[in-house]
Amino acid sequence: MHSHLHRSLIQRTLSSSSSRFALPPFSNSLSTMASSSLTLPSISLHKQLPFNASSSNSLRIRSLQPRNPDRSRVFMTSVSVGSQALVNDSLFSDYSPTSAFLFPGQGAQAVGMGKEAQNVPAAAELYKKANDILGFDLLDICVNGPKEKLDSTVISQPAIYVTSLAAVELFRVRDGGQQIIDSVDVTCGLSLGEYTALAFAGAFSFEDGLKLVKLRGEAMQEAADAAKGAMVSIIGLDSEKVQQLCDAANQEVDEADKVQIANYLCPGNYAVSGGVKGVEALEAKAKSFKARMTVRLAVAGAFHTSFMEPAVSRLEAALAATEIRTPKIPVISNVDAQPHADPDTIKKILARQVTSPVQWETTVKTLLTKGLKKSYELGPGKVIAGIVKRMDKSAVIENVGA
Repeated sequence: MHSHLHRSLIQRTLSSSSSRFALPPFSNSLSTMASSSLTLPSISLHKQLPFNASSSNSLRIRSLQPRNPDRSRVFMTSVSVGSQALVNDSLFSDYSPTSAFLFPGQGAQAVGMGKEAQNVPAAAELYKKANDILGFDLLDICVNGPKEKLDSTVISQPAIYVTSLAAVELFRVRDGGQQIIDSVDVTCGLSLGEYTALAFAGAFSFEDGLKLVKLRGEAMQEAADAAKGAMVSIIGLDSEKVQQLCDAANQEVDEADKVQIANYLCPGNYAVSGGVKGVEALEAKAKSFKARMTVRLAVAGAFHTSFMEPAVSRLEAALAATEIRTPKIPVISNVDAQPHADPDTIKKILARQVTSPVQWETTVKTLLTKGLKKSYELGPGKVIAGIVKRMDKSAVIENVGA
């Protein structure tokens, strides 16, 4: 979402298996490493995970034992037949979270971010790699702005991705940081942050993730330019009432201007996207539905709706050409608030994510219900910490910036 979306929402409303796999530094290893309308396929083939498939037609089975067996829950195996690896997508469905890394989405950026990261070589190296991939000096824009440039969709998305992974490297070198990283057994990110979470979990390399994020920002901006859309924050209503408000507004506009809930952020705080006329109709009716307020968001378009459909084909093509592996720990999807193990399913989810509502409320609620003990927000801003605390005042969450 655009630069002001998540920050505006929060400001208006606030008045087990991973520890077995220690993740090496991003600067080297990664370069070699709720409801939704979308129905995604699930491949059930007992406990199978992908490794490099054999080019022969022989059947090969390999297993990967977790580093710390006494904390083990999942033993990963794969079956390769010919050149195709078969994966059980529901491998992580019974995950039991204890420690989580949470990554921010678009809107968390701020001029000055990334400056601290230059004190840690592994973190500083990420910005150097980013400059080569992006073709411009990302660090300079992060540290010095101007704000308007940093806030643009095509720059803010790569900036947040890189800065969030740089924050992991800052965390790694602090006292006890590596041990905490080793203990993390679930991760997720808000919209754009899902790509960061997948990179952290080893689903794709830092470089490949950045290329995807770069293309995602460009594709979303182009889709927004092609159709006039808008977003508005609805404050003070539960999700059912917001849906009723959308239904009422949609009765007064054509199909092209209809609105829908785009971001289930947290109780009493939801974002609606759609055509400009639909958003205007919704704003006019909000008081009669007893909404406390509406806040028009300064975004490029109607993100997380069908207005972003033109971006899907570009993402699908890029994802098809990207090597994606089964994450080492559960990564919770924004589309259905579930973890997925099958790389092909992950690709489908990421392609549809830009048109699907963000199920962040369900994600956080599920983590807390499943017994999450502590979480860390890594990257710029404190939006996620605010959401988590709003949902559970007793929740333990720490911010780690860069």
